[in-house]
Amino acid sequence: MRKHYKSLLWTLGTSLLLAIPAAAASNGVPGTLNYVEGQVSVAGQTATAQSVGSVQLGPNQVLETGKGRAELLLTPGVFVRVGDNSAVRMVSPGLTDTRVEVVRGQAFVEVAELFKDNNVWVMMNGASTRLDKQGLYAFNANTQLVQVFDGHATIQQNDREKELNKGHELALNGNWKVNHFDTKAQAAQDPLYAWSNLRSEYEAQASMQSAQNIFVGGAPAWYGPGWYWNPYWDMYGFIPADGIWYSPFGWPFYSPWAYGYGGYGFGYGFGRYGHGYRNFGALQGHGHIGGNTLAARGGFSGAARIGGGFSGRGFAGGTHGGFGGGGGRR
Repeated sequence: MRKHYKSLLWTLGTSLLLAIPAAAASNGVPGTLNYVEGQVSVAGQTATAQSVGSVQLGPNQVLETGKGRAELLLTPGVFVRVGDNSAVRMVSPGLTDTRVEVVRGQAFVEVAELFKDNNVWVMMNGASTRLDKQGLYAFNANTQLVQVFDGHATIQQNDREKELNKGHELALNGNWKVNHFDTKAQAAQDPLYAWSNLRSEYEAQASMQSAQNIFVGGAPAWYGPGWYWNPYWDMYGFIPADGIWYSPFGWPFYSPWAYGYGGYGFGYGFGRYGHGYRNFGALQGHGHIGGNTLAARGGFSGAARIGGGFSGRGFAGGTHGGFGGGGGRR
């Protein structure tokens, strides 16, 4: 029942897209506040829903939460999500040298895309963690634990350096031994993980709407990959340069050209990032059903794959192989 309800919401949300005012491009920069709920402050000042999009953390300014949560933007495609009773300091908001520090509590960093010249670092307990790939990274200042749910990170402190791959963690206050952890079990019991997944889903919806508006010739004007303000969602959405990039949670971020050539569709909890297709002509626009998936443009085609996951072929069933293996969860 819950899955059916969620699928219905996707369908209703998509049917409203053309009726929604066009999004406007703006200057989302590292440190921009993109969402708040509950008790949140920035540089000692209370942050509310009206602060979203207009409040930016400058160098050394701190975002703090009580019983509340918040989302910050870093470089395009990189989100920081802060849990209850936590604090994050913006060390450097530069586009080529972006550094934040988890001072207290817990934060997740979702990396949907990294550009060539991006250098994104997360500092904690005197150590600096460089996020090397798309992925999902968790930082807990209370336990001094760094975890990689997906991706690759390099941790440096003084003359020590460790590399972490998917499913590995490092306690900064221990003997600096890399250990394995169960990503699925950890995700199932972590409320901030679940909230980050939901936020990623909303981001994907907002981004799809903006990509659609760009493709049909409305506002915003296309100025390349980056953050695009969406007035309907009251937040910035990420739009990649080309193709489709998947969040670590499986939600797709569409470029305007991918939207235009391939139709659109959203998988529920499936997928893996990678701008999975370049061969736009291969897309048939039939849509697909895979688990709880919203089909699009061509409607629900008889060629669509129904049920289950997408396997290693990505969305092959719904688009006749238009999306390569990079699109599906292995």
